[in-house]
Amino acid sequence: MARRVLLGMLLCMLCVSLDASEYEGFPSPTLHDCPDKCVCTADLLSCAGLGLQNVPAALPTTVADLDLSHNSLQRLFPGWLVPLSRLRTLRLSHNELGTLGRGVFSNASGLRLLDLSSNTLRGLGRHDLDGLGALETLLLFNNHLAHLDQHAFHGLGSLSRLYLGCNELKSFSFDHLHGLDSVHLHTLDLSSNQLRHIPVTELASLPAFLKNGLYLHNNPLPCDCRLYHLLQRWHQRGLSAVCDFAREYTCLAFKVPSSRVHFFEHSRIFENCSAATAHGLERAEEQLDVQVGKSLRLHCNISAPAIRIAWVSPQHELLLAPGSQDGSIVVLGDGSLTINSVQPRHEGIFVCLATGPRLHNQTHEYNVSVYRSHPEPEVFSTSYTTLLGCAVGLVLVLLYLFMPPCRGCCHCCHQTCCCRRWPRTPSPLQELSAQSSVLSATPPDVPSRKASTHKHVVFLEPGRRGLNGRVQLAIAEDFDLCNPGGLQLKVSSESASSTGSEGPMMT
Repeated sequence: MARRVLLGMLLCMLCVSLDASEYEGFPSPTLHDCPDKCVCTADLLSCAGLGLQNVPAALPTTVADLDLSHNSLQRLFPGWLVPLSRLRTLRLSHNELGTLGRGVFSNASGLRLLDLSSNTLRGLGRHDLDGLGALETLLLFNNHLAHLDQHAFHGLGSLSRLYLGCNELKSFSFDHLHGLDSVHLHTLDLSSNQLRHIPVTELASLPAFLKNGLYLHNNPLPCDCRLYHLLQRWHQRGLSAVCDFAREYTCLAFKVPSSRVHFFEHSRIFENCSAATAHGLERAEEQLDVQVGKSLRLHCNISAPAIRIAWVSPQHELLLAPGSQDGSIVVLGDGSLTINSVQPRHEGIFVCLATGPRLHNQTHEYNVSVYRSHPEPEVFSTSYTTLLGCAVGLVLVLLYLFMPPCRGCCHCCHQTCCCRRWPRTPSPLQELSAQSSVLSATPPDVPSRKASTHKHVVFLEPGRRGLNGRVQLAIAEDFDLCNPGGLQLKVSSESASSTGSEGPMMT
């Protein structure tokens, strides 16, 4: 029995050693699938900058992000992506791809980003991009694209960003966007091309969210009055595509390259343009002011019956029945949009997109402004308070002017008077004051001296021609200010001698 157990153990050890020798020298399946000189980490495969002229034959089937940029690839064969069912990002920039062809992107229905920038593509055919129904971002800038098929982008129903800048395009169909669905498209870059004619009417009919992401700068556009007024209005509305590149919007004044001028800096070129040419060109959005917490209903006002109606929220969310993801916005069966409780996040432009036999992506826009309720006004507002203050002040002035003075009288000049009552008949002091023209505080001929606490001295200089001297008024120390009737006037000898026969000078 012991021999059998020992024999079994030896057999097991032998089997284990054979298995180890069988797999010795062979890489693991993951390492075997990773192409030579490429980098494989998790679901990412990078073969960038290796000078590859062809796509590696064996690629890991689990890859979701494939980078083949900065190589020398000249052609892609149909079906080469069939094993990569999990692929989400494909980078093919900075290669030498001149054409694509039918079936190149078959079995890439899950692809979200495709980068074909900085290649040598000269055109896009009708079926070059077939199989990319879930594609969201397509980079085609810095190629040699001069021709686009009328349906080159047909089937890209989820595309939201299309970059066609730095190419050689001379025309672009804004009417149907070469097969694109404008419901999702938010960014369309056509800058730095050779666009010489742009249908202004088609531009004006684009949805507001697409106008905000439509880049047309650095093109040899004509100095057209209608295009000028349209771009000027977009600039005034603050559309980022125009405001961010305002200095790069140019036009040709005389159809020669040397006559290029800036749209927003040389207004003299357009001084003869009448605003009537742009009247009715672009339908302005409806302005709506809604209080927080109130309900709101928007109707898609279109000119003909529609087969399909969709809405786009200010956050660029596509709204179909039953409504938004958070449930705050509801799309009804008739195509109208309702919000039961409006919140600040609902502020912005809502766009209705309608399609039908006699409609081609007709749009209707609402600009919704949300405000909070104002507090109740105070009982006494500022205006009423000011008016009341004016009335009280007027009453006090009238009382001061017309009320009789108080009957009390001061008894002694050494005490502070409670009330000053001046006589109605002019006193001699007042008569002298009426005859005087200059009031001085110091007599010109008499040396100044310090007056006592209760002494009041006034010097008057006559204004009549009959007197050539000075009238000096001396008031005694016991003079009662409350009873000026007892004022006594005396003629000084100095003044009398100086006046002669003309009359005495009173002091």
